[in-house]
Amino acid sequence: MSVISKFPPLGTCCRYVLPSIGKSANHRIYFRGLKDTEHRDAVLTPKQQIDRLLRPGSSYANLNPFEVLHVDPKTPLEDIKKKFRRMSILVHPDKNQGDEDRAQKAFDELTKAWRVLECEDTRKRCYDVVEEAEAIVAKRVEERKKQLKREGKDQKVDEDDSEKLKRAVYVQTMKLFADMERKRRQLETRDMEERKRKRETEIDEEEKRKTDKEWQKNFEESRVNRVNSWKDFQKGKGTKKFKGLKPPRHKAEARE
Repeated sequence: MSVISKFPPLGTCCRYVLPSIGKSANHRIYFRGLKDTEHRDAVLTPKQQIDRLLRPGSSYANLNPFEVLHVDPKTPLEDIKKKFRRMSILVHPDKNQGDEDRAQKAFDELTKAWRVLECEDTRKRCYDVVEEAEAIVAKRVEERKKQLKREGKDQKVDEDDSEKLKRAVYVQTMKLFADMERKRRQLETRDMEERKRKRETEIDEEEKRKTDKEWQKNFEESRVNRVNSWKDFQKGKGTKKFKGLKPPRHKAEARE
């Protein structure tokens, strides 16, 4: 089952026990790559760190908190916390006068990554993303080799090179994180639309109740007025005296 469907989007933090870290060749290569990147990252200046965190395409790259903080998923939580503190001090707006806006954005990216990794639940989900990316790449390589074998060709592929394999896993990891983010946004949009629809329904029902209440009120007032008018009419009709028939008025004849 894909990690995208296995877990909900990153967000709510629950308590899960982290699985033991696998020792496959793909794991070792991926983790070694992170170690190499972490070593290079250690000598970056504050400006270079800010540039790295805000580089073009960072909105997707920064979905992977391991890449943002450059930590091995096997790293103990306390060490991850120390790494976060060191990097956050380096890019803190107070330490980067004249570049406060970008520094604040970089600081926010680090903080967001730390909040994901400090929670066992969301950290486990992130590790599962990496694990699934490795499995996808391994299966793709295996199928390609089988195809080459059926065709009677050399079974050597690009991923036989450790650096190219590391790159393939990295790209696949980014795709899976992007899928999770897209799913999160879809759920968020759907939830927002559902709440909007529910609110509109509530407003319509409230308006209908007001209209019905007003109509009932007007109807009652009209009914009372009709009854009172009829009573007044009946009362007036019953008390009116009969004066009898009047004789025709005599008209004098004119004399010639």
